[in-house]
Amino acid sequence: MTYEKVFGQILQEFRQKRGLSQEQLGFESGYHRTYISLLERGRKSPSLNTIFRLSTALKITPSEMLQRIEAQFENISQHDAGGE
Repeated sequence: MTYEKVFGQILQEFRQKRGLSQEQLGFESGYHRTYISLLERGRKSPSLNTIFRLSTALKITPSEMLQRIEAQFENISQHDAGGE
């Protein structure tokens, strides 16, 4: 699993938790719905600026988002290594 795919999964989780559509998140963050979709599917890699703008729109801190991505990636890595 790539960092982009993990980022996309976490982004989608936060968006759904807030009850936002991709279009609503795009509007609140200043991005097009298509770009949000590409991020969620792991097809695009977000810039630092994008992470900050999305975090603001989701009403979370950028560090919260990055910590969730890091934890998810560690879980995947442990599982792939036979740690679970």
